[in-house]
Amino acid sequence: MIKTAKDLGILIKQHRKKMKLSQADFAGICGVGNRFIVDLEAGKPTIQFDKALYVAGNLGLAICVIKKGEEAL
Repeated sequence: MIKTAKDLGILIKQHRKKMKLSQADFAGICGVGNRFIVDLEAGKPTIQFDKALYVAGNLGLAICVIKKGEEAL
């Protein structure tokens, strides 16, 4: 479960590494700056959310919101 920007950053980093991509290579694939990937993976709380969603999508990840106390389907 992702509760913080840091949690999201850790997840992004884990999946990028599984794909054996450097931060610079992944930034190039996503069309974002390397600094954005560095900040995202570090859990910077002021990251641009739309870019974070796009980057997650490039890793095959989707972010879903559920009501507290309910389980994801």
